[in-house]
Formats: sequence, C-alpha cells, structure tokens
Amino acid sequence: METGNLAAIDLGTNSCRLRITDIAGNLLYRQAEAVRLGEGMYANQCFTAQAMERTLKFLSQCAEHLKNYRVTHYRAISTASCRMASNGEKFVQMAEELCGIKFDIIDAVEEALLNLRGARLNAAADMPYVLVYDLGGGSTEITLATNENKPKILYTISIPWGARNASEAFGLTEYNQENAEKLRMEIKKYALEFLHGSEFLMYLKQCDCIATSSTALRLMSMVWNTDGYDKDLVDGMSAETVRIDEAINCLQHQTLEELAQNQYIGKNRAPVMVAASVIFKEIYDTLQIKVLTSSLKGAQDAIIEDLRQKWQS
Repeated sequence: METGNLAAIDLGTNSCRLRITDIAGNLLYRQAEAVRLGEGMYANQCFTAQAMERTLKFLSQCAEHLKNYRVTHYRAISTASCRMASNGEKFVQMAEELCGIKFDIIDAVEEALLNLRGARLNAAADMPYVLVYDLGGGSTEITLATNENKPKILYTISIPWGARNASEAFGLTEYNQENAEKLRMEIKKYALEFLHGSEFLMYLKQCDCIATSSTALRLMSMVWNTDGYDKDLVDGMSAETVRIDEAINCLQHQTLEELAQNQYIGKNRAPVMVAASVIFKEIYDTLQIKVLTSSLKGAQDAIIEDLRQKWQS
C-alpha cells in the first residue's frame, strides 16, 4: 500500500477550492478563493487576461501547498467555465505549464456525479432517494439518484446558468424585478424539464433534498442566525424553504454596497448573490421542495475518496 498525502482541486467559474488530506482522509489543509475566472466571460465566451492572471496566481499558491504538504496523489478538475470558454483548453495548458497542476475538464454528467457522491454524506439514511442541486458560477446541476453507497443516477440535467454568468447576462448585481423575472423564467424552463423528465413528484416524499453551493450555505447561515457565514456549522443543517424565502427576500432588498457589508455575503460574493438567489429559489419552487439541507460536502469529498481507494488497494 502506498502512503502519502492526497489533494483535490475544484476550479469553478467563480471559486477555486483546494483540500489536502492524509491517506486516511483526515483534513490537513483547505483553502477556497474567489478567483472569478468567469468574470467578464459572458460577452464573448472567453476568459479575460485579468481573470486568468488572478486564477494562475492562486494555482501557484496551491502548487506550493501540494509541495509543502508532500502530496503524492491529487486530482484537479475544472467545470462549466472551462467547458464553455473558447480559451478554456488553453488556460488549463497554461496552468500545467506555469503551475505544474494538470486539470481534467470534466463534463456535466461527471460533475453531477461527483457532487452527488459528496452531498450524499449529508443525506438521511432512511430516505431511499436523494436530490442534489449544485449552483455553481457558470452552470447548475440537478440530479435525482438512489441513496446508497454507489448511487444510481435516475435523472440529471445541467442548466447553463450559474451565479456569475447569470448576474452578468441579466444585469442583476442588484435586484431588478424585470431582469429577475427574465432569469426566473429561463430557469423555470429547465426546472420543469427536470420535473417532468424525472417524474420527480413520484419520489419527493421519499427523497432527501440537498443543495451544495456557497449560496445554500450562506442562506442557511442567515436562516439560523449564525452571526456570520459559518459553512462548517451549517454543513448538513436543514430548513423549511419558507424560511429560506425570508432570507432571500431580505438580501434582494439590499443594495450592492449593503450586500458587500452583509456578514453572510461579503464583498466577493455580493455581485453574484442576487442572481444566485433567483436561480436557487426558482428550482425549489418549481420542484415543490418544502425542506432543504445545505451541504459543504461535494466534488472534493468524492475525489479524495477515489484517491484513497486507488492508492490503498
């Protein structure tokens, strides 16, 4: 059996996350940075020089952490933004050449499966089914699956809108009723496709509904008055969606400056939080979900588990 530390890197449209564990899966180090790789991308589906520079700077730091923690095995994935950007392939080549980190640009199905396997760790054991939706910066995946160690995906859909690209495309750095309605109707189209295609209402009463995203964790922190954004505290916590409605209504009435000063949102998240809240609410409304669980666990947890199994065998 090989020994050594393990790492997972998840590069999204808005954030990049690094997690380092020992061979047993015990956390040694983690860091998340709002690199905003997809900022300014919507106009021409191309990463800007500034966004790439910011991201490469963080990835250089990640490379140092891999070295300092003596990581012997890692997997780095990139998701929606690199799939969509015309220079996405070029960017991951730059990341390998300049930072020594090799990325896999994964498709929407693998992205959904990785998030499902991680989020399942917060699912109630007595529920035979689980629904997971992950609201990223450039896309949103909704997945219905069996709730078991090796979950079987029953239906999944990838919505090509996330917090970052929807905020830019629909002009929603601050709430605007007309623009919000346009985004809501766009999301509703995909949510209805999922509702009917999966026959979700047949599963709903036997399904644990879990949301994995910064949006879900921030809203749950607001609902439970955690005196600031505490993602670890609200990991696995649940709330009725009527209470989440109240939190969303509160933030949608705030200016960009107020959102930046909001202890649950902050400067980096403020420009995309309104669009995120519109997407988030429309999905649980259309799917008629009454209770949601927020999950910090996601793709990184699944990657670490895969690495553990591979190098312990």
